[in-house]
Amino acid sequence: MPELERLALRHAPALLRFEQVNRSYFARFVPDRGDDYFHEFSDRLIGLLTEQDTGLCHFHVLVDPEDGAVLGRFNLVDVADGSAELGYRVAERAAGRGLAREGVRRVATLAREEYGLRQLVASAALANRASLAVLRRTGFVPVEEVLLSGQPSLRHVLDLTK
Repeated sequence: MPELERLALRHAPALLRFEQVNRSYFARFVPDRGDDYFHEFSDRLIGLLTEQDTGLCHFHVLVDPEDGAVLGRFNLVDVADGSAELGYRVAERAAGRGLAREGVRRVATLAREEYGLRQLVASAALANRASLAVLRRTGFVPVEEVLLSGQPSLRHVLDLTK
């Protein structure tokens, strides 16, 4: 079973590979990060880790224990007032194996038990049926329609106090 680990500098090579290898796959569901993301990857990662140190964000990677490859990212951002926004993505090679659902469950447990959060918010495009299913299967409740990068989407909430 892959391990959910808090993002650290040691993950840099595997994380960059994850983003590069899956770039076109991710672009089918979310806007592409653009070439600058890859050219400035090291600086961006250091910025994320610095932000994580402040407690405003908590970044996680799902790591394959066999080869050390990153199979997914599960991030909690905009932490404030007991709430955070959840974002996640899973490698194409790992899709359909329940890893997104398991990763969301694990990060929700961390959010409640380690970070003291009471609520998570997550949004998914209506066209991304797999992400919508993951959110519903992990207890998120749809609360409103929103636009994400111009795409009709649903915002969901997970109450961590129950």
